[in-house]
Amino acid sequence: MRKYQRISLTEREEISRSLVMKLSYRHIACLLGRSSSTIYREIYHRDFRRSNYRAVAAHRCAQRIARIPHRQRKLDTNIRLQKIVIKYLHLRWSPEQIAKRLEIMYPDDMTMRISHETIYAYVYVHPRRHLKRRLLFYLRRKHKYRRIRDKARRRSYPIQDFISIDDRPAEVNNRKAAGHWEGDLIMGPGNASAIGTLVERTSRITFLVKIKGQDAVTVRKAFTYKFSRLPEKLKRSLTYDQGQEMAEHKLFTQRTKIAVYFAHPHSPWERGTNENTNSLVRDFFPRGTDFSKITAQQLKKVQDLLNDRPRKTLNWHTPREAFTKNVALET
Repeated sequence: MRKYQRISLTEREEISRSLVMKLSYRHIACLLGRSSSTIYREIYHRDFRRSNYRAVAAHRCAQRIARIPHRQRKLDTNIRLQKIVIKYLHLRWSPEQIAKRLEIMYPDDMTMRISHETIYAYVYVHPRRHLKRRLLFYLRRKHKYRRIRDKARRRSYPIQDFISIDDRPAEVNNRKAAGHWEGDLIMGPGNASAIGTLVERTSRITFLVKIKGQDAVTVRKAFTYKFSRLPEKLKRSLTYDQGQEMAEHKLFTQRTKIAVYFAHPHSPWERGTNENTNSLVRDFFPRGTDFSKITAQQLKKVQDLLNDRPRKTLNWHTPREAFTKNVALET
């Protein structure tokens, strides 16, 4: 393969004469032994056109551009930093999470510092298309899918004898006391399958619960088992929406000693931590995922990825680190 060489003044003079003769780019390329795309870029990249291309002016412009020092990207020169950034992109960390976490991991090593904007620039302008596509795959989507407004809703009945979120203790709102949770189900296509999500409001630790059905008995047993391994002081309350899967909330409270508070209908912001967590989970299990085909091992893997991801709200510590600290304080 011929090694690329810059276009010479002699070649530019030939291009200029050929344009006057109204030869095609392909014809000019054959005369010079160049590709037609090279000829096209030579003419239009430098703000010329067929009608006003001049060899000397184009050559001076090329020499001026060649003298401009080309700054190399930091991730191209610092291979150690590049490998770590790509590693955490593969773990679905955002560029901001990576940048802030590196400050914690390498407090005294300034060569391991990078801004999230630099990471974004590295991904989006990467010259290797296959690597660019692979890195873009791991970035969070900026836009949410629109919901189908006319989708049929499940027939529902009022939850009996529930405690409203209005009666929830004030300590839950300030997030200073650990052990207060929010819960929900993420549904599969046609509401035929689901998984449970439980997130602790202080640490943002997340549990993904494998369930075989969405009925109240199945959900109550699955959630009860998930909470059974926690210290008593980390099982204070659970805030839930008014879905029928929590109809056995009184029996759930009796078995776990966890008080259940119900949000107002159509008020997802009252369970904002859980709603945000569900959107993170959807990054791994997009809409249309049949959860009956998702194994407990797959759920555990995603659960670990979320819990080991640094969070801005935790000052760039991970939910697992924050939760472990809470466990140590409460036991």
